[in-house]
Amino acid sequence: MKISVRNLEPTKAKLTITVDKDEFEPYLDGARKEIAEQITVPGFRKGHVPGKLVDKRVGFGAVAGEAVNKALPDFYSQALQEKDIRPMAQPEIEVVDLPESADDDTKLKFTATVERRPDFELPELDGMTIAVEKDEVSDDDVNERLDMLRQRFATLVGVDRPAQKGDYANIDLTATIDGETVDSQEGVSYEIGSGTMLEGLDEALDGLSAGEETTFESKLEGGEREGETAQVKVKVNSVKTEELPELDDDFAQEASEFDTLDELKDEIRKNVEADAEGRQATKARDAFIETIEKDLDIPAPKGVKEHMVEQQLQSMGADKDKATAEQKKQAEEEVDKLLKDQMVLDALAEKLDVQVSQSDVFNFLASIAQQYGMDPNQFIQAIMRNGQIGSAVEEVARSKGLLAGMRAVTFTVDGEPLDLSAFLGSDDIAAEVDEDESVAAAAAAAAVADSLNAGDETEA
Repeated sequence: MKISVRNLEPTKAKLTITVDKDEFEPYLDGARKEIAEQITVPGFRKGHVPGKLVDKRVGFGAVAGEAVNKALPDFYSQALQEKDIRPMAQPEIEVVDLPESADDDTKLKFTATVERRPDFELPELDGMTIAVEKDEVSDDDVNERLDMLRQRFATLVGVDRPAQKGDYANIDLTATIDGETVDSQEGVSYEIGSGTMLEGLDEALDGLSAGEETTFESKLEGGEREGETAQVKVKVNSVKTEELPELDDDFAQEASEFDTLDELKDEIRKNVEADAEGRQATKARDAFIETIEKDLDIPAPKGVKEHMVEQQLQSMGADKDKATAEQKKQAEEEVDKLLKDQMVLDALAEKLDVQVSQSDVFNFLASIAQQYGMDPNQFIQAIMRNGQIGSAVEEVARSKGLLAGMRAVTFTVDGEPLDLSAFLGSDDIAAEVDEDESVAAAAAAAAVADSLNAGDETEA
């Protein structure tokens, strides 16, 4: 097999692959055998029709076409490996030459144009030291967590005064347009200042007492008249305020398994410190990626970027043709960062010779399935049917490469070594360091989940 490569761009290559006759012949023979299983020739059992007779019966062109379908992926993969090209998208294949008969000496020749990962050199990790900003834990952090716990045990108490921000009002709402009632609700409980209902409602309620009412204008957020401006009358039935429990031993016993408030505070501090350690590990991860990317100018493959920007705009609820300049800029910046991270982590995994096992991939997919509330086995089977297993392998390799790279360098905080062994001890806990769910995995999971759910609805 002869391979020539022409770099069309730093991120696009055109491979011209010429296959010797003896290399293509096994594929022709394989095609003949498959066709022989499907045709009936008098005097011969199915599957035992001679190759020359198969050529004559269905035509050599049909045999060669079947052989090419099987041969091209194999020869293309060999060419990528031999020329050290890392594809980032499916190739555009064009068959240039193909033998027209079994006796034709014309060699199979085809081209493959593919967007590829550009060449770049990662910095050496040996001796690398990365400083990480310290994540402090203060009494305020503990008190804030304690206040959140108190709010879970708060009670609502009626008050005889005008409503104010933070109060809970029981209200009746009536929306009219041109004198016609288009919507009404009664007995709605609403936290003033939360901004979770109609625009202008918070301002209208502020200062009203039980039994009072007022009218304001607002755009409707739903229903048949969504988006239209309506006159909204709101009546206050009652006003209640949130009363927090006293911070004492009784509260500790009610809210936890501890007997005293001091014991509860100690436990909360431990949890806050554990969270701080997790944030410290995340900062270390981000600092590591930033350090190895610092001096790398890596162009993004244009077609891949364009497709990902479109997906990113969709996730933002924007159409690519109607998106604002600001939305497009944001999507492009996020995709540029994502692509650079992916390419660098792919190169890092190769540099460190990271190996991905079947159990690594299945464990990764099972964790994604759990996040989407799906049966792991069903999800994994769907991923395999949809041909998305390769994306999962890539994600696992990136995660393992990231951990291996972080183990190879030294992290410091305020000049002192930072111990991340609790997070970097094994590849199995990559999720503890990488809190951000990968976009590729999320997209795959969402697509498969949607298709499975759609199938369930159809069966119902």
